[in-house]
Amino acid sequence: MRLSPDHIAIIKRTVAELFGAEARVSLFGSRVDDSLKGGDIDLLVELRCRQPEERRKGLTLAACLQQQLGDQPIDVLVAAPDTPDQPILRAARRTGVPL
Repeated sequence: MRLSPDHIAIIKRTVAELFGAEARVSLFGSRVDDSLKGGDIDLLVELRCRQPEERRKGLTLAACLQQQLGDQPIDVLVAAPDTPDQPILRAARRTGVPL
């Protein structure tokens, strides 16, 4: 996994601040593969139940993390139990590494 322990702590703390302590976050995509270089930070935030303004919170999370981790591309996928199944969501769940 190509994230430093400090970056992982920042991501987990920011997710908890925006979505609550029960939200779970996983890294998926190219940053999971240590043999690759570059790539954006792809995050899956899984919620136990629907929350108000999930989309806004996801965008806020990406913006906050860019400020804290440096200006790099960050993609956030937010999923509640009733989120419609999509290929990107299946791939994120299958390949994601919990932080």
